[in-house]
Amino acid sequence: MARGKFFQSVSRYFDRAAAQSAVTAGMLRQVKTCNAVYRMRFPVREDNGHITVVEAFRAEHSFHRLPTKGGIRFSRRVSLDETIALAALMSYKCAIVGVPFGGAKGGIVLDPSKLSSGFRERVTRRYTAELIRKNFIGPDIDVPAPDYGTGEREMGWIADTYKNLRMNEPHPYACVTGKPLGMQGIPGRKQATGLGVYYGIRTFMEQADDMKAVGLTPGIAGKRVIVQGLGNVGYHAAHYLQCDGKAVIAGIIEREGALYAPDGMDVESVNRHRLDTGSLEGFPGAEYIKEGHSVLEKDCDVLLPAALEEQITAENAGRIQARIVAEAANGPVGFDGEAILSQRGICTLPDLYLNAGGVTVSYFEWLKNRAGVSFDRMFSRHEELTKISLVETIESMTGRSVSPPVRRQLVHGVSEEDMVVAALEQTMIQSFHQIRERWKSRKLHDLRTAAFLLSIERIAESYEQHGIFP
Repeated sequence: MARGKFFQSVSRYFDRAAAQSAVTAGMLRQVKTCNAVYRMRFPVREDNGHITVVEAFRAEHSFHRLPTKGGIRFSRRVSLDETIALAALMSYKCAIVGVPFGGAKGGIVLDPSKLSSGFRERVTRRYTAELIRKNFIGPDIDVPAPDYGTGEREMGWIADTYKNLRMNEPHPYACVTGKPLGMQGIPGRKQATGLGVYYGIRTFMEQADDMKAVGLTPGIAGKRVIVQGLGNVGYHAAHYLQCDGKAVIAGIIEREGALYAPDGMDVESVNRHRLDTGSLEGFPGAEYIKEGHSVLEKDCDVLLPAALEEQITAENAGRIQARIVAEAANGPVGFDGEAILSQRGICTLPDLYLNAGGVTVSYFEWLKNRAGVSFDRMFSRHEELTKISLVETIESMTGRSVSPPVRRQLVHGVSEEDMVVAALEQTMIQSFHQIRERWKSRKLHDLRTAAFLLSIERIAESYEQHGIFP
């Protein structure tokens, strides 16, 4: 991918939606502009004692709401333009799902597959110290999260570094989300983005007229899905599509190659095989294809790119055979590529909506850290006692007893994870229908234009209501 191509696609998507908006030109420029960027280079000692200079970035796109919020990725592909584009998407994403954050993003130019644990930790802690030095991190300023190449381990290092360098901070663990549970993380965060992808696809596929337009019957069951990327997002999205939605996982694409099985394969078994062997190759019951990128063009109902940006471009969009492209990754479909998909009647579920489950649950974690108490602790037992009383009343009125297994299921008090999952599901369903309403009522080009328009109008409204302009 040429550097800046992704940034250009995001800008063009914005401009297309902005043309449908009544927002003034000056306000549109403010909504689009990246407010602050920190480019840094710092030395880190390698395991052999040598010093290497690491390049990294943090972009804070919009201050219409604070703190800003966005992930940190480790990748050789990280660039300034990419970081700004991802930060912009975070602003629009947060506005769509109604979480009170501005958008931000961070990136470190390193290959995560080639880092030792010790070197990775030293880089993460030094990066955190650099952010602190320039006031680019804090519970009320800018709150990072995991992204490509990072996870709860790195978020734990960030929280620990921040806590020790900001000793008077009243809520230090609220400086970052996606942390381990033992460091005030929240249950459900790990699978949140993938589960949100599932809820988004399910909600779209329940719309009979939209499914008819792409030549499919309503519902996920029996639909053939190809997944690109078996990382955290792709794995969990595929898992829920298969286990809850009863979809057929026909293809799985990874860096080293791909598997293709038109009649389907078990996601759990594939994941175990890859963890055990380090590769998809050799998995029984599926064809292994060394040139994995070609599997994007195989016949399926839903193509789910969950890896990196610019995977579907003008070069290959004409060969895509899916009826729905569900953007689990950020920016996997380029602007020119989407135009071709649209001309061919292929519907794209846009990233700024579909993968917003991660920031939604990150919001819950941030709230929990600020409050200092888990969501279920105050009323879980009260709810359980209320349910017990209700069951006993029904038993006395009917003269029939409920069996112990059924009783346990009925009176179970809500857990924190139950609450998180339910709130995530509600958010994804509600947000989709808000996007769809604009799509239909304003006769817009597609769902992406509707999603961008919704976010632009909400951010502009927030700027106006807060009266922040001098």
